[in-house]
Amino acid sequence: MRFTLRQLSYFVAAGETGSVTRAAELVNISQPSVSAAISHLETELGVQIFVRQHAQGLSLTTPGKRLLRAAKESLRAAYELYDVANAAGSIVSGPINVGSFRTFSSLIMPELWRGFIAKYPDAQMVVTEGSEAELLEGLRSARIDIALTYQLNLTPDMSFQPLVEMPSYVLLAADHRFATRSSVRLEELADEPFILLDLPLSRQYFLSMFEQRSITPRIVAETASPSTLRSYVGASLGFSMLTVRPVNMMAENGRPLAYVELEGNTAPMVMGLACLKDMRRPRIVDAFEAHCREVISADHIPGMRGTELGPSRVIADEV
Repeated sequence: MRFTLRQLSYFVAAGETGSVTRAAELVNISQPSVSAAISHLETELGVQIFVRQHAQGLSLTTPGKRLLRAAKESLRAAYELYDVANAAGSIVSGPINVGSFRTFSSLIMPELWRGFIAKYPDAQMVVTEGSEAELLEGLRSARIDIALTYQLNLTPDMSFQPLVEMPSYVLLAADHRFATRSSVRLEELADEPFILLDLPLSRQYFLSMFEQRSITPRIVAETASPSTLRSYVGASLGFSMLTVRPVNMMAENGRPLAYVELEGNTAPMVMGLACLKDMRRPRIVDAFEAHCREVISADHIPGMRGTELGPSRVIADEV
C-alpha cells in the first residue's frame, strides 16, 4: 500500500465533519496536512473522494462514501492489534465515535465523556448528536460506533442494550395552575395550546399519546430544538411533553419551568445503547458500554434530576 493509516484517519475526519478545518481541529494537525492526505488518496486510488464546495465545505462522492466505510473498518482492524497487544494489561485505547440523541446530549454526555477519558486516557472520543433516525443512519454508514438513544422503531439490523426507563413529563411554565401537582392527566390539558418537539420518531411518540386518548392536540408551535421548546413553554405560550427532566429547571430565556409526571398507561421511553449487529465491536466500544452501565442508574442519570421527584427504573435484562 502506498498510503498510511494516518492518511486514512485524516480522510475519515474530513468525511465525518465535511470540513478540512474541522477535521484538522479534530485530529490536531494542520489543514494543509489534511488536504494533502486527501489529494494523495484520490491520486493513489484513482477516484474523486470529495466534491469541494467553498460555501458548504466538502461533500462525499458516491465512491467517497464507500471508501469512508472501508477506511473506518480498516482503522478498526488496525486498532484491534492494540487490543490484542494490550489485553493482558487491560489497556483500552483508540478512537470511538459515540452518537447521542439530541434532546439529552447536553445533559448526559459531558459527565459520561469526562468520566470515560479519565478512566481510559488513551481513548479518543468523538460525540455526534442527532435525532433517532440520524443516529441509526450513522450506525449503518459506520460513522458512529455506538449510540446512546431511545428504543424507538429499531430495525432488525440493530442491537439494543437497555439502560433505564424514563417516564414522560408534562412541561409547564412555573406559574401554570398545574405546576405544583405531582401528576396530571393529558385530558386536563386537552384545550390548552401544545408545543410539539418536531424530531423524527419523537414526534410520533408524543402525538401517539393524544391518539390513545382520542384527543386532538391544539398545536401552536413545532420546533426541532429542545432549548427553543423550553423557552416557548417558559414564556407561557403552551405546554409540552418531554422524557428529559434536567437538574436545571430554568428555560434558556431565564424563565422557570415545572416538570409534572404524566398520568395514565403510557409506556415509558427506554434509554440504552444501540449498535449495528453485524459490525465488529472493538474493545473500546465494550468499555464504553460498561462505563455507561456504571454511571447511569435510577438514582443518577447525569445532568438529570434523580429520585426526589419519582424514580426512573434501571433495566438489567437485554431486549
